[in-house]
Order: sequence, then C-alpha cells, then structure tokens
Amino acid sequence: MVLVTALWAMAGVVTRQLDQVRGFEVTFWRSAFTALSLFFFLSVRNGLRFGQKLPWRSPYFWISGLCWGTMFTAFMMALTLTAVANVLITLACGPLITALLSWLFTANRLPLRTWLAIGIAGAGIALIFTTQIELGEANFLLGVAVALCVPLASSLQWTLIQKSQTLGLSLDLVPSVLLGAVLSSIVTLPLAWPFQVNAHDIGLMAFLGAFQLAIPCTLAVMCARVLQAPEVALLALLEVIFGIALAWLGAHEEPHAPVLIGGSMVLAALFANEWLGWRQRHV
Repeated sequence: MVLVTALWAMAGVVTRQLDQVRGFEVTFWRSAFTALSLFFFLSVRNGLRFGQKLPWRSPYFWISGLCWGTMFTAFMMALTLTAVANVLITLACGPLITALLSWLFTANRLPLRTWLAIGIAGAGIALIFTTQIELGEANFLLGVAVALCVPLASSLQWTLIQKSQTLGLSLDLVPSVLLGAVLSSIVTLPLAWPFQVNAHDIGLMAFLGAFQLAIPCTLAVMCARVLQAPEVALLALLEVIFGIALAWLGAHEEPHAPVLIGGSMVLAALFANEWLGWRQRHV
C-alpha cells in the first residue's frame, strides 16, 4: 500500500514535465492509456472474453465506474489549474467526507473524535483558502472546486459499496476502474480535439496511465482485501506527503508556509481520527 501511494503521487511532478499537451487532452491520454493497461491486465487474468463475466446489469458496477471516471477527469484537470499541494490536500479530505456521507445516508453515528477531526481539518483548509485568495492565484478557487469532485466521488463510491455489502452483494472493483477510464476517455475526447501532443508527452501519458493509475489501482484493490479499512485510509495519506515532496523536488513547486501549516492540520486530524478508530476496534 505504501508503494501504491508513491505511484499515485507521481501525477503532479510528471504533469509538470509535459511540453505541449494541456487541459482536457492530458486527461484523455492518461485515461486512454489506463484503459489499455487494464484491458491487457484483465485479459491476462481472466481471458479475452472477460467482458462476458462483468456485472453489466448491476447499478453498483455502473455507479462505481462513473465515480472512477469522475475521479480520473477531475484530478488531472485540477492539476492544470492550481498547485499540486492544493489539489492533494483537498483530496485528503476524502475520509471525512466519507464519514459525513455515511452519517447522512446510512444512519451511522459519528463519534466525537470524527467531529473534532472535521473541525480541525476545516480550520486547516480555511487557512489555506484565505492565504491563497490573498495571494491572488488566478485559478485557485476553480482548481480546488474541481479537485473536490475527487473525494466526493470516492466517498460516494465507498458509501455505495458499503451499502451493497450489507445487501450481500460483492463488487469487483478492477473492472469498474476500467469502465471509469473508458468513460473518462469518451467524455474528454471531443474536448481534447484537435490533439497537440508530441512524442515526449505521449510517453509521459503512457507512463502515467500504466504506472500511476492502472498498476496502483489494481494493487490497492488487492491490498483492501487484506488490510482493514482504517489501515488503508491511514496509508493513503502518504500520497499527500509523497506528492508534495515530489512536486517540490522534481518540479520546484515549493508550497507556501500557510499551505504546509494548513495541510499539516488536515493530515494530523485525519491521522488521529483513523488511528483512534483503529485502536478502539482492537481494545
């Protein structure tokens, strides 16, 4: 799972190395290469006719695919609009959004520690927002709004999967990832046309599709079968640290001090909430 977060975190620094390709075209090529990589993997694992075994009639399969497609599209678009640190810290709010959705739609009561974590994380995000607005970053609010679609989609997906499991259903998330990549490619293709990509950028997009999405998403599904949910949530926070560090070292995108302080508040609140929850389950 640590390897998964390190691979996920490469998106920001690799995106900053692109020559010509921008905006929706970045999203299209990454999603397309993700779909190709997953199609190859599923063909090797289940045979070329693996599509016949997919749960085409299951609404959970389609909703999960839509959520993955939203995450793939919104994440790359957000990276083209604002700093890597701002995007990753926004994404880190996923566990808290999941807790809120679970409270709203599944009637699960939230413990006091989670409400405290929401308050502290909210204060950290408010600090980041206030500072970035004062600095006058042109696309900050738009970038964060787009980035917010990622934790919202992932939280919705987790809530639906949790609900489906209570009904005795079982979802294979790897084909859903493939469906999401295909949907993202279809949606962004007309917006990405005409293509401006060169050979250098194609190579980077193929690298991202295979090694930043297809492989780590497949590994994450396998890890989730062994690790408990709080452990996965805690380890997933490493993506924020890895991503900011890689963008800082590899793309010279140094985050401002208030971003580091606010981000640390968010991470500390999330870590404490997940860690205390895991400890309570094992006492």
